[in-house]
Amino acid sequence: MKYVERVLQPGETVVYATSLHWLIYLKAILLLIVALLCLIAAASFTEPIVVIALKVGAALFGVLGLVSVVSALIQRATTELAVTDRRVIYKTGIFQRHTMEMNRSKVETVGVDQSILGRLLDYGTVIVRGTGGSFEPIRYIGEPLTFRSHITAG
Repeated sequence: MKYVERVLQPGETVVYATSLHWLIYLKAILLLIVALLCLIAAASFTEPIVVIALKVGAALFGVLGLVSVVSALIQRATTELAVTDRRVIYKTGIFQRHTMEMNRSKVETVGVDQSILGRLLDYGTVIVRGTGGSFEPIRYIGEPLTFRSHITAG
C-alpha cells in the first residue's frame, strides 16, 4: 500500500484497506480452459488439418489467456482502496495514475451493487457520493459491505 502510506497526513491512520476481488482473473481462467480443451481435442483427432487448427486455436487462446492474466495481475497489484480516519482513498494505475480522495465528513451516501454471483462470492461495485461530486463506480471490490461499513462508521 505504497501510495496510501505516502499520502497520509500527520496523525492520520488507515482504518480499513481492501483490494480487488480475485474474480478479475475469471476471463483469463476461461481463456486458459478453452486453450486446454483445444489441446485435449487435438489429441483425440487423427486428421492433420483438424489437429493443426485445434493446436493453433489452443495457442491463440493460450496467448490471450496469458495476456489477460498479466493484465489482471497488474490491475490488482496497482489498485489501492483504503479508508482512513479522515478520508476515503482510491488509486489505480502504474504509469498513468488515477486517484480519487474524499473527506469522510463530505460523504453523503455509499452505494453497493451486488449481483447474485457477487453476493455468493462477496464482491461488488461501490459508489461513494459526496457533497459536490461523487466517486466513479469502483468495480470488483472484495467485501464491499465491509468497505461501506468502514466509510459510514465515521
